[in-house]
Amino acid sequence: MRLLPLLLIAAAAPAAAQTTQPVATPANPAPAPTNWPTMEGDVTLPGFRFGTGETMDLKIHYTTLGTPRRGPDGGINNAVMVLHGTGGTGKQFLSPQFADELYGPGQPFDLKTTYVILPDNIGHGASSKPSDEMRMAFPKYDYSDMVAAQKAMLEKLGVTRLKVILGTSMGCMHAFVWGQTYPGFAERLAPFACLPVPIAGLNRMWRKLSIDAIKADPAWNGGNYTAQPAQGLRTAASLSIIAGSNPLALQQQYPTREAAEAFLDQAFTRNSANRDANDYIYQLDASRTYDPSAGLEKITVPVLWINSADDFINPAGYGITEVAAKRMPRATFRLIAATPETKGHGTHTWAKFWKADLSRLMATN
Repeated sequence: MRLLPLLLIAAAAPAAAQTTQPVATPANPAPAPTNWPTMEGDVTLPGFRFGTGETMDLKIHYTTLGTPRRGPDGGINNAVMVLHGTGGTGKQFLSPQFADELYGPGQPFDLKTTYVILPDNIGHGASSKPSDEMRMAFPKYDYSDMVAAQKAMLEKLGVTRLKVILGTSMGCMHAFVWGQTYPGFAERLAPFACLPVPIAGLNRMWRKLSIDAIKADPAWNGGNYTAQPAQGLRTAASLSIIAGSNPLALQQQYPTREAAEAFLDQAFTRNSANRDANDYIYQLDASRTYDPSAGLEKITVPVLWINSADDFINPAGYGITEVAAKRMPRATFRLIAATPETKGHGTHTWAKFWKADLSRLMATN
């Protein structure tokens, strides 16, 4: 296990610039640009069995870029999968800060040679979710279910191995689950913005506060609402704005009370746009059983694990990363130092901060 030099610099950052474990990607995904050629599709997983024992015909939607190539064994040998965070979709990885840094000629996921798969996970995007029709009767999925559905989707697409799984926030946690549940399926793992421990402490608290706020709104009506429970969603959005922000950047960009409050009006609108209350409850609660801490030694492939020092959701001061990274024999951990340019928890999607590290990972055998 290697610790890059930035870890030592960032470790001295004040506690206010750091945070807790993995969690939601607070902002809704940015609209996709039109300049990256994509294909979209769905796979149906008949009678998919959830960990609770519930079953349903499950639809998983996906977006792809590039062209699959097959090796001598007939299997696709150039696929990578990128996994989104809580409340996101695969299409968030078409935003310029991610796609323009990674998909072009000579970049880590050069589309001339790489087949990029961007799934919408259970409960998200165009995949099966509570708001389709079942509402709170939808199966109570968790991260293990989401990873199992990802694997079943890949097999339907003819993918039996991946060059890398890159996951952000919730997707970061999924990468740790993948590494233990299906060792070696992915040749490399790149988990960004999470911790490999249970969602507890402050991390569980802000999730539970968000869920409780929605359920306490009389308009929620046990999930059978005729209009979105606006007050509950506003409280949940408030917590999400705080959890996803870089306090150093906000202080510099909005140095007066008037400026800070004007920013909030815009942030509420962005964060609440197209948000469904039942979907959000499920998305936040899906982390309830997450705990890869006992099996980290099973992850023997190269791992690039990156957190950021301004991440409220995954603070650096817990002493977790140093111990956990040593238990994975080929792991490199990097902590990105907080600056006015970093993006809080959302630093995970701004590739300029970690693209060079990803390039080195992809060159590792």
